Amino acid sequence: MTHIWLIRHGQTDWNVQGRWQGQTPDAPPLNAVGLAQAHALAGQLVEQVAHDGITFAALYSSDLLRARQTAEVIAQRLGLPIQLDARLREVNLGVWEGMLGDEVALRYVAELDERRRDPVHSRPPQGETVFELAARIGQALDDIAQAHPHANVIVVSHGLAIAAVLCLANGRPLEQVFAQIPDNAAPQIITWWGHHPASRRL
Repeated sequence: MTHIWLIRHGQTDWNVQGRWQGQTPDAPPLNAVGLAQAHALAGQLVEQVAHDGITFAALYSSDLLRARQTAEVIAQRLGLPIQLDARLREVNLGVWEGMLGDEVALRYVAELDERRRDPVHSRPPQGETVFELAARIGQALDDIAQAHPHANVIVVSHGLAIAAVLCLANGRPLEQVFAQIPDNAAPQIITWWGHHPASRRL
């Protein structure tokens, strides 16, 4: 088993605006609040090392800018190299990326209705399902756990991606994924047993 510290990136302007980021390269970097969150989080992790004797074996991150920036702050404070993995990216939202949530609600009524009916297998136009998201990030965690058995590992990722992992790790149905999205820069600690449980729980 591996103890994985899941961290959602710090805040961006699109988070504040309610604009859907997904995997688009046009998504903005961390804003001032997001950078402050990343630095505060890094300080908390340093405290864990100093006072609780926790040792972090590795630091992995999504390769998207907002996650990478968050990981860079942590890496600087903990002295860990960053290992980028595209499988840790946020869900691909297809044509919805860059749009305001209200705009999506107005223009894609039928698609959002389908998403509410079947949150696991519904697909944004030209995008990715939650099932596919869970499969790829679960495989990434399998590989991380295999590389670092019985260790503490930091993984910097994204809201819905982390929510899918929380469902898998805690035995919750993926239909609950949208209720599991964590706050920015708030660690979620799970135990991953080195095998991807998606085949049994999706």
